[in-house]
Amino acid sequence: MNNTDKRRAGARALKRKRYKQRMYIRMALVVVLVLIAGITVERIVKTVRAGQAAEPVVQEYVEDEKKVADPPEYTVDLLTVNPYSRPGIALEQVNGIVIHYTANPGTTAKQNRDYFEGLSLSGETSASSHFVIGIDGEIVQCIPCNEIAYASNDRNADTIAIECCIPDETGRFTDATYDTLLHLTAWLIGRYDLTIDDVIRHYDVTGKDCPKYYVENPSAWEQMKADISAYIEKNGT
Repeated sequence: MNNTDKRRAGARALKRKRYKQRMYIRMALVVVLVLIAGITVERIVKTVRAGQAAEPVVQEYVEDEKKVADPPEYTVDLLTVNPYSRPGIALEQVNGIVIHYTANPGTTAKQNRDYFEGLSLSGETSASSHFVIGIDGEIVQCIPCNEIAYASNDRNADTIAIECCIPDETGRFTDATYDTLLHLTAWLIGRYDLTIDDVIRHYDVTGKDCPKYYVENPSAWEQMKADISAYIEKNGT
């Protein structure tokens, strides 16, 4: 091989070397670009997911239900602890209010309270109530609200009982009794975080005709519940 051929061969070898170098550089650049693209896509996906997870939660604000803070005036005249009318058993949870009527027309709240007291001596039956509302709207408390009363059968263990005096055999409450009942029931609903649906009749527990007028006249019972709700709306805070 002469010098000219050697120079040509060397030039071709150098050219091939440089070509390979450029190819390696291009391949390296492609790899780097692929890696960068992969990292970028991953970051975008993470950002989108994070954005979705961080979407603000719409807070629903529900206005607090009104409660009647002040009870009506009442006289506390508790029964003595005895097996027939005040067993002294703890009332651990109040889940309802049961409305009753006394079924003895013309009697007062005090007379009905004393009847319950007399059962401790006679033992003729088991009966009592947390509150008794008289014909003139007066209230006597017979049993503390943290003890059960013998008034509502299977619901004695989780309800407050209210007995209402009546003027005649119809069993309809006087206006004074009715108005006091609205106030007392509304206050108890707020005190124990109940709703109007937690106000029931003795009838709703056992099927007994009590309170008589408000069993025989279902519309009057529904009106009473509506009046209790209206009382809370008007006088609650």
